[in-house]
Order: sequence, then structure tokens, then C-alpha cells
Amino acid sequence: MQSDTQQKIQNTEVESKQGATLEAGKQDLALDATSGSSSETTAGTQGTSDVRQLMKDNRICVIIPTYNNATTVAAVLKRVKEQTDNIILVDDGCTDDTLKQVEQSGVEGVDIVSYTPNKGKGRALQQGFIQAIKSGYDYAITIDSDGQHFPEDIPLFIDAFLKHRGALLIGSRNLNEKNMPSRNTFANKFSNFWFRLQTGVKLPDTQTGYRLYPLQSISRIGPLTSRYEAELELLVMSAWRGVDIIPVPVRVYYPPKSERVSHFRPVADFLRISLLNVGLTTTALFYGLPRRIFNRHKKPSYDKTV
Repeated sequence: MQSDTQQKIQNTEVESKQGATLEAGKQDLALDATSGSSSETTAGTQGTSDVRQLMKDNRICVIIPTYNNATTVAAVLKRVKEQTDNIILVDDGCTDDTLKQVEQSGVEGVDIVSYTPNKGKGRALQQGFIQAIKSGYDYAITIDSDGQHFPEDIPLFIDAFLKHRGALLIGSRNLNEKNMPSRNTFANKFSNFWFRLQTGVKLPDTQTGYRLYPLQSISRIGPLTSRYEAELELLVMSAWRGVDIIPVPVRVYYPPKSERVSHFRPVADFLRISLLNVGLTTTALFYGLPRRIFNRHKKPSYDKTV
């Protein structure tokens, strides 16, 4: 078992690596500006104070589901706190020092939802949405606690929100990113294919958990599956209900394989996703397709990228 000193050293090393990655991202922005290319994929047009106020005025919160992410959760919380005070953290039955790290992070005012045992990401998201609605929020940005998502990209979602109020905004990653696991690229292409078949909607990335949800729209969706496939289910059901789905280019950080923490079970979870796709494709014939025809007059701009 690690001592508190060893744990603090490890956490400091993780924060330093994430900080170095962010600094590299900022340098990339400077290069983009110098070359005249668009920097909109890595920085929003809103300042931090503007983002904080806009999220307050429009009742937008950030939901962070977490399960045994003790080495990264504190850094993620601190960086999210720089963007907003509206934070809900869902402890999905953590058995490590995650909650201790949250307490020691110094980040105050975090609304923590906690339960045991571990029930999966789908259940964690559902509990986060319920808490957000109870707290009076209308929208929720979901971000992972493993450090792969950049909280500094939250302004991108706010920019897109101001242009597409009521839409479901989904992060679109660069799938050629350094250290991107090859299985992720395959799984995303696989998921994109089935999603388009089930909804008629083409998206560049259907698997990222970095999203902005309109809570009123998704609150009408029935009980979700309990694990990772719930995010696909939310996407498909929203498309069937005529909710605009807008991709937002975001950055992603994949640590070296030796440092990676993932609770995705390649065989079991891929099987669950495959079975869900079979069920959704069948349902699409009798429910999804009629709903799409009914909503056709809306003509949503799904292929548009912010």
C-alpha cells in the first residue's frame, strides 16, 4: 500500500505532466495563429470570467463521474474550477483514495453524489443528471476524471452553446493523436457506422464522453443501460427525438500505455455495445425511423462542425 507521501509525489507528477501537455497545446495555438490557421479547435472566444458568468446565467454545470481515479481527479477538479463553480462529482463506488484526493485538493463547493457499490458509468451519468436537475441546472457538460479531456476546452462548448441553444454538443477528437490506442480508432469507426445506420446522422466521433447535454431533452429518455454503452444510447435516443447534435473539435491527452488508467473491459463491454447496437437497429425500424420522418421538417444541421 502506498504511503501518503508516495501518493502525493505521484499526484504531483501527474499534474506536472498534464500541465506540460496543456502548455504544449498553448504553444500549438501560437503556431496556428502565426501560420494563419484557425485556432478555434483549441480555444474558445470567451474569456475565463465570461465563461464563468455565462455558465452561471444559463444554468450550466459540469458533471464529473469518477471511479478509482485517485491519481488524476484532483488535477481535473482544479482545472474545471478555473472555468466554473458549478461542479457535480459522482463517486461511482470508488474503493481507492479518490474521495480523499478530492478533499485534499482544496477545491471548495463541489456537489458530491456518492453511492456503493460501483454501478458503471451509465448509472453515474444518470445520477449526475438527476442531481443537476434537482439543483436547478438546465444544461450539463460531462467530462471524464482520468485527465484525457481538457477542461480548458469548456469555452469551446460555451461558444457552440451560444450558437446552438438546445442542441446536444459532442466533443470530436483527433483520432490520430499521439498515443491514441488503435482499438479506440477501430471502436469509434465501428460505433460511427452503427449510429449513422440507426439515425441517418453522420458524426466524426460518437464515443467521446466530453459533451454538453440539454437536460430537459434527455430527462424524457427512459432508464439507461448501466455502463459505457449508455453514452451511445443517449446519443441515439436524442437523435430520434429530433435533438440537434453538433460536433465540437476538442483536444485529448492519452498518457503512455504504462500510465493509463481505464475501466473499459475490451471483451465484455464491446459485447454489451454490440448487443445494444442490435437492439437499437431493430428499434430504429419501428420507432426511430417514424420519429425521424415526423421530425424531418426541422432539418437539423448535424454535419456542421463548430
